[in-house]
Amino acid sequence: MGEIHHRTCHICEANCGVLVEVEGRRVLSIKGDPDNPLSRGHICPKATALEDLQNDPDRLRAPQKRVGEDWHEISWEQAFREIGEQTRAILARDPASTATYIGNPNAHSYGNALNAHHLTKALGTKNQFSASTVDQMPHQVANLLLYGHASMFGIPDIDRTETLVIIGGNPMASNGSVWTVPDFRNRVRALKARGGQLVVIDPRRTETAKIADRHLFVKPASDVFLLIALLRAVMARRPFQPVQDFVTGLDEVAALLARFDDAACLAASGVAAEEVAWLAERLTAGPAALYGRLGIATQRHGTLNAWLIALINIAAGQLDREGGTVFPIPALDTLAMLPRGSLGKFTSRVSGYKSALGEFPAAALAEEIETPGEGQIKALFVVAGNPVLSTPNGPRLDKALESLELMVSVDMYRNATSRRAHYILPPTGPLERDHYGLFLLPMAVRNVAVYSQPTLEREDPASLHDWEILRGLAQAINGKPVQEPTPREALDGMLRGGPYKVSLAELEAAPSGLDFGPPKADVLPERLRSDDQTVRCAVPAFMEALAAIEVEMPETGKLTLIGRRHLRTNNSWLANSHRLTKGPNRCTLMIHPLDAAPLGLEDGDMATVRSASGEVTIPAEVTDDMMPGTVSIPHGWGHDLPGMAMQVAKSRAGVSANALTESGALDPLSGNAALSGVQVEVEAVAA
Repeated sequence: MGEIHHRTCHICEANCGVLVEVEGRRVLSIKGDPDNPLSRGHICPKATALEDLQNDPDRLRAPQKRVGEDWHEISWEQAFREIGEQTRAILARDPASTATYIGNPNAHSYGNALNAHHLTKALGTKNQFSASTVDQMPHQVANLLLYGHASMFGIPDIDRTETLVIIGGNPMASNGSVWTVPDFRNRVRALKARGGQLVVIDPRRTETAKIADRHLFVKPASDVFLLIALLRAVMARRPFQPVQDFVTGLDEVAALLARFDDAACLAASGVAAEEVAWLAERLTAGPAALYGRLGIATQRHGTLNAWLIALINIAAGQLDREGGTVFPIPALDTLAMLPRGSLGKFTSRVSGYKSALGEFPAAALAEEIETPGEGQIKALFVVAGNPVLSTPNGPRLDKALESLELMVSVDMYRNATSRRAHYILPPTGPLERDHYGLFLLPMAVRNVAVYSQPTLEREDPASLHDWEILRGLAQAINGKPVQEPTPREALDGMLRGGPYKVSLAELEAAPSGLDFGPPKADVLPERLRSDDQTVRCAVPAFMEALAAIEVEMPETGKLTLIGRRHLRTNNSWLANSHRLTKGPNRCTLMIHPLDAAPLGLEDGDMATVRSASGEVTIPAEVTDDMMPGTVSIPHGWGHDLPGMAMQVAKSRAGVSANALTESGALDPLSGNAALSGVQVEVEAVAA
């Protein structure tokens, strides 16, 4: 019998509590924690990857330096000294020629989140890129302009609602996204047991759609037209007055919506009028919530989609309502800790993209490296990111990275991106770090606080945590040691100053976490961060964009590409887990039988998929789970590039969907990549 350690699984947004049984440094088991008030004993297969990542023989354990195509292990002292010297030389020639890219795993490391600014400050750079602009920026821009803070996420009150409508989201695979909702299946069972319904709108019959009461196909990237029709239907069902006295501008939005023809909008989206009428009735009849996620964000009208979803919830009377859209009050309140956010503070050098929340579009990184002139990026620091596989037109970025004078990756692996680095700086293993869900607990279905102590001591006393690496880089570049509390000390101070005045010592005494109850209703307008504490629905930038939209029918004769994810994957960073990659091949081209038959494609045949950007060859999976006219390739694959050192991933490499996406296809309101809705041609590969 080993020693039991309580821990939060920090691989995805669900923040499930787990019990890790260890004997010395050997992990005996990882099980769900039944006493965790948020996850209630739930666990998904990804939690087992904590052990895989910790003990992976391919995980780097000391700094690596590339000389030509050869890699050499070096000391931390040498790594920091050489990186500092080279960075200062580049800055001396052109102070604007450095950049950072922050990847998705940073959201799961509170130490990184509290220290990344030290690196950007030392570089003095405005060239900041991150995974946010291939993922969630439309939601944050809508939050900022509606509620006054980019991090003010309204979430569906799933545990008390009667109707939950999900568009472009798949919580059965994601466990929620910008919505921390572990144990989703059982929460849906409880919803149905009390007479409620789950409705899913998606071009694919997803894992979530398969447990829903109703699934509606929608044509890819046409969501904006469906949402326009649905908002019009919701507004028509109730006396048109502001639902709350702090909500303004709905009448202006209604006047603008009058220019749209419902029949045209619904023809463009592929959803029947009677379905929209039924949805409007359900959304206005009782406690209900409409939730949209990645599918509505990764398209050219992503921000309009996020705005329209919020307006539908508002117009239906579901804002700040029990069972509707609620706003958690977390123990560590990010609204008090983080700045509200800004738009258009900077303009990118090459294409003139406006910044969002201090970032330029990730899709613009390649052109900023390729294009000569003052400010051309010559040094790039990538922190826990893999943009070669995760950003549009990955092959273009991969080629651009070769031209950098200096590239530094803070990463556990030599992956598709870090293989281009000159230095790779690996942090300690995942079970050797403490954890707090800094960004994710504020979006949770319950207000909880959970702190995880390190499960294991550092394997090597000389190894560094991720936040120590960031501080070390900053000092190596500007010569100034960071004079700030450790992340643990900072966390204690922020918790003590939070709404529940809880100390870190109190959390440590409750290893399964403290429960402060479900999100409350009626927290607005006090919780709003807009200057006048109102929700101004008629956001000028959104109104202008909506006024310019013309209803469009999809091109005929071509198929439309969407992405997908699986319960056993999380972008590209679990690809080397032997447990999670076993089983059937999950990197397939899903295609409907009606589309496959004319091409002579049968299940398991190889197919070439071609777009304006590139092509891939991939096994076909013929299934009526796809909407006719739509095909799907999962995100985060393509692990067969030369120089990678991830043996499990290379053995099941798959192909990168971002060989087909275009770096110039963006949502203009947020800079988010338009990954969905790519027009492709498919042909069978001759046997």
